[in-house]
Amino acid sequence: MFNTLRDDVKAVFDGDPAAKNIFEVLLCYPGLHAVVAHRAIHFLNSLGIPLLPRLLSQAVRFFTGVEIHPAAKVGRALFIDHAMGVVIGETSEIGDDVIIYQGATLGGTGKHVGKRHPTIGNRVVIGAGAKVLGPIRVGDDVRIGAGSVVVKDVPPNSTVVGVPGEIVRSRGVKVARGADLEHGELPDPLLEKINSLEARLAKLEGKH
Repeated sequence: MFNTLRDDVKAVFDGDPAAKNIFEVLLCYPGLHAVVAHRAIHFLNSLGIPLLPRLLSQAVRFFTGVEIHPAAKVGRALFIDHAMGVVIGETSEIGDDVIIYQGATLGGTGKHVGKRHPTIGNRVVIGAGAKVLGPIRVGDDVRIGAGSVVVKDVPPNSTVVGVPGEIVRSRGVKVARGADLEHGELPDPLLEKINSLEARLAKLEGKH
């Protein structure tokens, strides 16, 4: 358990340049509080204890702004940055070294039973306000841009932006732990299509 806590704390230092010292991280990072509490709550849930895990998860939600269902599976060194508004559904599975920014949701798309939430690979970065919905699989080293809505599987080493989410980069380059999303530099697939159409139109007009 100590090693797990150490990894969770290290994830904060790796993911947030504003983290100054261990005391600040332990006392002032609600994302860390939510993750640490979830690990204990998930253990209680795995024992089949009724109601108590849900009550505890609701208390954590009240104090941290993060809602993680007791049954959700969370890997090593999850960092929830700024925390507020993050929702992680019941059948979600999250790999190691994942960063989730504020307002992101790992949710379902309906009332069907069974697996209905995403499976997130290792070293994935999920941008602020992004929605990853349904029993889809997001591969390792994927970056999901802020505000994107992802409803289809995403292959490893890709960047996804837009509504609905569209793969705009897939170069086979791994995302370094703690790498940000460079939100101001993410490509706009709609703008790229418009520019392409304008270029083709100008070319056609030039022939007349």
